[in-house]
Amino acid sequence: MNIHPAFGGAPTTEQKETYQQLDNYVDGHFINEIPTSVFSNPPDTSSTSNASASGVKDRDPAAPIPVSAIDRKQINSENDSLTWLGHSAFLLSIDNKKLLIDPILSPVASPVSFVGINRYDYSEDIMLDIIDEMPPIDAVLITHDHYDHLDYQSIIKLNSKVSHFFVPLGCGAHLTRWGIPEEKITELNWWEETEYEGLTVALTPSRHGSGRDPFSIDTTLWGGWVILGNKTRVYTSGDGGYGPHFKEIGNQYGPFDITLIEGAQYDRRWPEIHMVPEQSVQANLDVNGETMMLMHWGAFTLANHAWNEPIERALEEADEKEVDIIAPMIGETVMLDSKLQMPLTAWWDI
Repeated sequence: MNIHPAFGGAPTTEQKETYQQLDNYVDGHFINEIPTSVFSNPPDTSSTSNASASGVKDRDPAAPIPVSAIDRKQINSENDSLTWLGHSAFLLSIDNKKLLIDPILSPVASPVSFVGINRYDYSEDIMLDIIDEMPPIDAVLITHDHYDHLDYQSIIKLNSKVSHFFVPLGCGAHLTRWGIPEEKITELNWWEETEYEGLTVALTPSRHGSGRDPFSIDTTLWGGWVILGNKTRVYTSGDGGYGPHFKEIGNQYGPFDITLIEGAQYDRRWPEIHMVPEQSVQANLDVNGETMMLMHWGAFTLANHAWNEPIERALEEADEKEVDIIAPMIGETVMLDSKLQMPLTAWWDI
């Protein structure tokens, strides 16, 4: 299985010996801060059922998703901005530094192109080919090594454009196998932070897991990222279930001007490792976010709900909790220099 490079690498023996000293590493595997079950098994539902079998309609969009053409003038400006590239992938400009978060820009979330979960059809081609037109990238931040977050094809194509990579412990082994020099990689544990080009970058806990094959489950770490600039404070949750870590993150690093919160691909079979949208809104409140954006949707069907259900539920809950929420189109750039007040348009009603 590991012959194909897309499966990635493995931490060295020396690294594993170092991890043994950590509180979140037990018997060769990283663990969550609180007990977490990856799967429950309710008898009446399956995340892999098709729509006719499960009774869930619109698991995939009925037509190509309308996306915004990339505005390179806005992206290349010196103003802080955020551009959503679908799922959990973002291009962030902060203090005139260009950062990519979880850049999966491939057509398939899989180690190989001919088997896997296909990306939705978009009205504009803004995926792998846009890497050629991106400005130089100061840093890539990876939340964990699942295929819908750490993408082999995207990393290979980005290699020559990126100055540095920030990853959770153990994930650097994937990058070095793919030709990224070790000196361009920084690995962090939860609550560790570093300064980079004037930015503060910190890895924070999430309630999730890792692994690119059945033999590497939880052998690398997972998490979210705090990115603090001179004017803008950003938090991205990474994947994970709801838990007390959100209040801890808010106490240590909040408030945040913008939070990017996972809240899709939820399923009754894994309630502790992904959030439903209502929990996502609460997570934003816990971390003391001024404005939130829901992520982990708009690209792939990985669970048993309508593809656009997460944003509808999140908007309803945000309205009830009086939370400011934005929902830009994929490809649209949001300027972060002033209070975010974007008009909400239901572009997902297709």
